[in-house]
Amino acid sequence: MSLPDGHELHRRVAELLPIPRSLTGDGVRRTLAVLGGWCEGLAVHEVPTGTPVFDWEVPQEWNLRRATLTAPDGTVVADTDTTPLAVVGYSEPVRAELSLEQLRPRLHSLPDLPAAVPYRTSYYSRSWGFCLPHDVLQGLPEGTYRVSIDTTLQPGHLTYGEIVIPGTTEEVGLVSAHTCHPAMANDNASGMVVATALAAHLRTLSPRLTWHVLLAPGTIGALVWLAANPDLVPSVRAGVVLAGVGDAGPVTVKRTRRGGTLIDRALDVVLRDRAAPSAVVPFSPWGYDERQYGSPGFDLPVSLLMRTPHGSYPQYHTSADDLGFVHPSSLRDSLEVLVDTVAAVEGNATYRNTSPYGEPQLGRRGLYPTMGGRAARTAQLAMLWVLNLSDGDHDLLAIAERSGLAMADVRAAADALAATDLLEQVYPSQTRRPT
Repeated sequence: MSLPDGHELHRRVAELLPIPRSLTGDGVRRTLAVLGGWCEGLAVHEVPTGTPVFDWEVPQEWNLRRATLTAPDGTVVADTDTTPLAVVGYSEPVRAELSLEQLRPRLHSLPDLPAAVPYRTSYYSRSWGFCLPHDVLQGLPEGTYRVSIDTTLQPGHLTYGEIVIPGTTEEVGLVSAHTCHPAMANDNASGMVVATALAAHLRTLSPRLTWHVLLAPGTIGALVWLAANPDLVPSVRAGVVLAGVGDAGPVTVKRTRRGGTLIDRALDVVLRDRAAPSAVVPFSPWGYDERQYGSPGFDLPVSLLMRTPHGSYPQYHTSADDLGFVHPSSLRDSLEVLVDTVAAVEGNATYRNTSPYGEPQLGRRGLYPTMGGRAARTAQLAMLWVLNLSDGDHDLLAIAERSGLAMADVRAAADALAATDLLEQVYPSQTRRPT
């Protein structure tokens, strides 16, 4: 199965964009139903309101029917039928008539981006409000306004999706994207689209790791998954959170809490070998769900893959994060980086050269090229590097790092040598690197 092209990925972003998602509710369920059509095997889990999750508990379920704010002359100045961002997320139901002075503390806008609607939420404290362009707010006349917020906020469930691709080992690879942000293309329709495309690709492989692709609301969703899988969590060997992977900025990777882990090293090699700018930023406990996986009690090797870092572009958490802000080429490029990173993780292993005294004779084993050329020279050089550093102390990623060769070339050389009597695998797990 070939990867979807950028235009197909962009079309999928467009399909997700209008769904009124939140932390919980039917919008999340509708989103997961769409995502399940793009990759088979998506299981939907429901966790009841009030379920304790470490220092948190699952909140009440929120559903939005419609919210409007009507001016004195009958003009509707905020309407969730136009954009779900028009109401503060998790607003409690309200029907009231208020003066503009009474209403102003409940109105949110962006003076620095006056045509955009901001994204605001009140998940864990009961409140309500409207979000509207600053230009509109500035022009509101005095008088009595009609507030209509038709929502439900009551005991229900938190809903999340998970796709499991079984591997030949019980070691776990984790891919995570948040589902809770509505009406924003980059944050995070792009992450959900790329995550499901990667899951579909993983289904075409015979992976060694068992991959879990998690599609869950931010923070509480990741914590719910961690709490529900205490036996699985210690087996996570490499993971990545996907957020904001569709804008025009360069691929940016955030280090894991520990640094130097398998996923850090795999991403380093993949980004090194791309003919495109990229950036690596240090770990910090501020961001997306990598901070949950990297909290000290778990300290999981989970990185964050994004493009322009969150909060550093003006469209972030606004209606300006629209279809025009994400690009087909960026979506496809982010997916390709992930595919190559998975290949590097899956392809890693540690070997020992069984003929370490001098350079072994490759020709009589059919490994020495009979005709010159760049491809033949690369293959030969990769074999020599693998033989030299396969001392039981260097894994294949270490060889790719030191040699400057692409991981795919190093892996191919190891496969060729392992098919003879020259290499033996020291560690059956591809994820272990001796210390």
